[in-house]
Amino acid sequence: MKNLNDVVAIYKEELHKGDIQVAYNELVKFIMSIRTELIKKVGIQYSFAGILHGYMDYTYFYYSNDFLKSKKLKLGIVLNHLEMRFEIWLLGNTIPIQKKYWTLLKTSKWNIDKTDMPQYSILEAIIIENPDFNNLDLLSQKIQKKVVQASNEIIDLLENTSN
Repeated sequence: MKNLNDVVAIYKEELHKGDIQVAYNELVKFIMSIRTELIKKVGIQYSFAGILHGYMDYTYFYYSNDFLKSKKLKLGIVLNHLEMRFEIWLLGNTIPIQKKYWTLLKTSKWNIDKTDMPQYSILEAIIIENPDFNNLDLLSQKIQKKVVQASNEIIDLLENTSN
């Protein structure tokens, strides 16, 4: 690792430029608006948790329904800052739950190219690879549509997987 004083100086310099704060705040506001729109559209099907900010690596929120809760699972909509893309994750409430469902789902289309369980989840599906932040309304619509589709697919798969 570089000298901490050196990286802190770079961090301070970048913060003084102001672009990082503006971008980060706008991205978080955008995630908040997606959450709000999803609550309006599918709030009867799912319960939604608040926004979590991570460590400038992920901004996300969880959502679940009675079926997922009964399995001790939840879904998450994730803005992966490092890759700058939107993802949907299936997560377990505990590590043993995650391992159980990883074993069941490791041959699913979302995990077919993985040999190891993801670090934080059971599966991670990219829903928007290259977001166009210049048209937030259209991007929001695309994300919402993909979230509903992916959620339905994941839940259908879980319902049809013996456990």
